[in-house]
Amino acid sequence: MLALQGSCLCGQVRYQYDGELPHISMCHCQQCQKAQGTAFVAVAPIEADRFQLLSGAEALREYRATPGKARVFCGNCGSPLYSRKDDLPGVLRLRLGTLDTAVTVSRQFHQHVASKAPWFELLDDHPQYPGQAQL
Repeated sequence: MLALQGSCLCGQVRYQYDGELPHISMCHCQQCQKAQGTAFVAVAPIEADRFQLLSGAEALREYRATPGKARVFCGNCGSPLYSRKDDLPGVLRLRLGTLDTAVTVSRQFHQHVASKAPWFELLDDHPQYPGQAQL
């Protein structure tokens, strides 16, 4: 299996993930809209012990909008990289827009569509959940 490579906008933070992405979740909650500055965020859960920072660890910053959840980003350019929950230390939610390696993942879905941006129209055939998807 080929390792996935990724980076932030300025290139200071670079990472590698030695694993496969089980699914892609497109979250439309209002926090994700604010954190990403767009209609939704595309994320995939990854195993924390298979994620490796190649450079830029000193540039990482985190923000906690809700207790128990850290959103990690590059302090230089602001690129969101991943989030993690304190009660799930072995799992990171990788922001897929930071991948430099092309991926194809067949299992994709939308969640929190009840709070999606009113100006964004969902036109694909992926499953939609009004709240948190129960997998």
